[in-house]
Amino acid sequence: MTGARASLPRMLAAHGVLLLYTIIALFPVFVIVVNAFKSRRAIFSEPLALPTPATWDLVGFRTVLQQGDFLLYFQNSLIVTVASLACVLLFGAMAAFALSEYRFRGNMLMGLYLALGIMIPIRLGTVAILQLMVASGLVNTLLALILVYTAQGLPLAVFILSEFMKSVSDDLKNAGRIDGLSEYTIFFRLVLPLVRPAMATVAVFTMIPIWNDLWFPLILAPAETTKTVTLGAQVFIGQFVTNWNAVLAALSLAILPVLVLYLIFSRQLIRGITAGAVK
Repeated sequence: MTGARASLPRMLAAHGVLLLYTIIALFPVFVIVVNAFKSRRAIFSEPLALPTPATWDLVGFRTVLQQGDFLLYFQNSLIVTVASLACVLLFGAMAAFALSEYRFRGNMLMGLYLALGIMIPIRLGTVAILQLMVASGLVNTLLALILVYTAQGLPLAVFILSEFMKSVSDDLKNAGRIDGLSEYTIFFRLVLPLVRPAMATVAVFTMIPIWNDLWFPLILAPAETTKTVTLGAQVFIGQFVTNWNAVLAALSLAILPVLVLYLIFSRQLIRGITAGAVK
């Protein structure tokens, strides 16, 4: 009972920090969504005010739906993000399990090599990546973006997951081997469920840069059929004139899918944080 009472303040503090973080993180989203439903004059005169009958205007959403195929852009972004996350989590977890479970010559060097991607930005190799995609015939395909984003997210995934894999009980894995379980079964049925909070952390930190990226869609997949929502929204941004109503409307629509994905992964992330706070 005494331990439970002592852990209560820490649990409340953890929830308070999460609540504060949520408010700070959602404030820009609030500003974007609120202004998407206002007239251009109201956007600049009262950016933090809620829409009123005098300032209510849906011209931005009408422009977004009339110009360009934004439903296709959303579909492309969703396919690229979900497929890239699946590849990053699967291959990252498998590489982390191999590095943490099996001891072999060059184990540490292999881990350092995989972690180099955290320190070296992938955009430095844009020219080489473009040449590789041209030679492979993958330019203006979603597969090109999926491959690049998978390579971009793997270093962080391996770095984080390998540390969590080391904390999984060896007795549990050895018991599975004694019962005749294969290494794949041990990995998928015993290890992965225990590192779900870590995988949620990797997913959250990997998902947002993929969804919001403009660089690689512009370089590798600028065709109309492969545009992502971030690239598609650029049609409303001109050199001299910007249609802010349409830009804010496009961003408001783009927030919804990524917000759903964030809520899916953040539940495990918050569960892992609060679980650590009450121990």
